[in-house]
Amino acid sequence: MIELDGVCKSYHRGQLEIPVLKGVKLELGSGEFAALMGPSGSGKSTLLNIIGCLDTADSGRYRLADTDVDGRSEDDLALIRGQRIGFVFQSFNLLPRISALRNVELPLVYQGMARRERAERALAALERVGLADRAEHAPAELSGGQQQRVAIARALVNDPVVILADEPTGNLDSKTGHSVMELFLALNAEGKTVLLVTHDLNVAAYATRVLHMLDGEIETEERR
Repeated sequence: MIELDGVCKSYHRGQLEIPVLKGVKLELGSGEFAALMGPSGSGKSTLLNIIGCLDTADSGRYRLADTDVDGRSEDDLALIRGQRIGFVFQSFNLLPRISALRNVELPLVYQGMARRERAERALAALERVGLADRAEHAPAELSGGQQQRVAIARALVNDPVVILADEPTGNLDSKTGHSVMELFLALNAEGKTVLLVTHDLNVAAYATRVLHMLDGEIETEERR
């Protein structure tokens, strides 16, 4: 599902070049559940952004579901994101002035889907995460765990093949975090490929592969 070979990425501050990824190699099969761990600054989020087509590598090869991603235009990358990838972030990234239902609809709005169809699909996604009865509530009227479930529903509404999550339990208490991780397990059991970034060993324990990054490279790997 995900294949990276020799992926490098650097950022520039004035005349200074700062290497972040140094020839990353990774293969993640369809239906796998993997956790990416490592200290701050090791390159985890940068790698996740490249896999999610939010950023591009300076060099190296990237294939997603047998599609070559490197060298694609911004429009092509946006199409790949919209059709194949679902994102879940630590800070939820919900728009505060619209309802949960409208937040979940957003990816479908960008695709130009008719209003009735996108509302039906968004409600079905909320039902999958147990929040159909909160569809008309604004984010401020929801708990942190409920907001994260709305964010997961938004990630699912396009029926992606890959779900990427960056510290999805970072703003949640342990009980709520466990509930969210159980949802990721259920989605993985349905065949979704899941890759999440975490600092929490308890969260990483849900994954069947744990990848450890250090200084821009995947140093070690555990299979469970």
